[in-house]
This record gives sequence, structure tokens and C-alpha cells, in this order.
Amino acid sequence: MRVAWLVPVLFAFAFIAAARCGTAPQPTSGVEGNVTIGPMCPVERPESPCPDQPYAAKLLIKNADSGRVATTHSGEDGRFRIALKPGNYTLVPQSPDGAQLPYGSPQDFEVHDGAYTHVDVHYDSGIR
Repeated sequence: MRVAWLVPVLFAFAFIAAARCGTAPQPTSGVEGNVTIGPMCPVERPESPCPDQPYAAKLLIKNADSGRVATTHSGEDGRFRIALKPGNYTLVPQSPDGAQLPYGSPQDFEVHDGAYTHVDVHYDSGIR
């Protein structure tokens, strides 16, 4: 009885099962960071500080070659993380619904092989 065809089929099933069980290779490079917004009070006083707060935001990632690469969101805690290939990118904070405020400035960053680059994003709330 010939079963030579069975080996590749079993290998394919084992690969699919491993991928579904979470043993597939994990991304090893990208960008991660924190998003904050402030000021949060119209007047800050030493006896009544008003620190910046975590901010859930939409973030656009671009590269110089092809433009838009990815879009991600920070969580309610302000944290974000997205896998990217090594290279040079620009993180562009998006204002909600195209509004002028809150506003975050674009930031250039570089991703190295085997590492996550940390970027802190700050939104200006417009409160004065």
C-alpha cells in the first residue's frame, strides 16, 4: 500500500493546527507607545494639579515609499502596539471626525529588526 501522498497532507494539517494553537511565529518588530491628552483643566494650580490623561485615539502609520501603511487605535488606557517591518515611518495622530481639536503632531520614527520602537503621542485638548 502506497502512502507517500499522506506525508505532505499530515504536514499541512500539523502546520494549520500549530497556527491555530498560537504557536505560529510572533511579529518581532513594530511600534508601541502611549497616547495622552492635556491640558484637562482651564487653570492649573500647584495645590490642584491637573495631569494629562490617557486618550483613546486613531493613529495613522505612513512610510515615505507607499504612503499609508496601517491604522491602529490606542485603548482607553492610551496604550497602542502594532507590528511593522523594519524601516522609517511617520505616525500621524488623527483628530476625531476631522475636527481641529484635539490635535496631535506627526512624529517620525524608525523600526529596527527584532525590536519595538517606543513613541509617546500627545494631543493638545485646546483647553486654555
